[in-house]
Amino acid sequence: MKFLPFPEIKTERLQLRKIEESDCDVILFLRSDKTVNKFIKRTKSRRTKNKADALKFITKIDNGIKNNKFISWGITLKNNPKIIGTICLWNFSKNNKIAEVGYDLNPIFQRKGIMSEALNYIVNFGFNTLNLSKIEAFTHIKNENSRRLLEKNGFKFIKNRIDRGNTFNIIFEIENPAANSH
Repeated sequence: MKFLPFPEIKTERLQLRKIEESDCDVILFLRSDKTVNKFIKRTKSRRTKNKADALKFITKIDNGIKNNKFISWGITLKNNPKIIGTICLWNFSKNNKIAEVGYDLNPIFQRKGIMSEALNYIVNFGFNTLNLSKIEAFTHIKNENSRRLLEKNGFKFIKNRIDRGNTFNIIFEIENPAANSH
């Protein structure tokens, strides 16, 4: 699995692009804003409290991409290069057949179908380019918007799975339809 050259993705309304150091202020906002992070539990060491933390996080993303460990895109509207959210595939299984999707979006842009559009393209990328057999999503049990987003995009709630790292999370998954047709 290789993430370089970086796979930019254009959708009908969006551009999913590489996150740069110049996106530092937006990353700081997305990782520290109370509304965006209402349902996200991070350990103290993973919290983004200032610009230096945001730059450290961007460097971590860069290294993850270079080392083919995970991939993260900045979500922008096609006519504006400013990031309004992020979406990533990470936490790959040892055999690189399962990955977890994660996302966040500036509240101003929520409820406009933006994340649904981005998620749809990233699921397709995961299945068609990375040949994943399954994509998982962990979301807080009370995060109704995230649950609706996942269900609308074909993710199924997995009743019996528990997130050992966070008991407030519930787990959804979507399977690659091509993997089931063999």
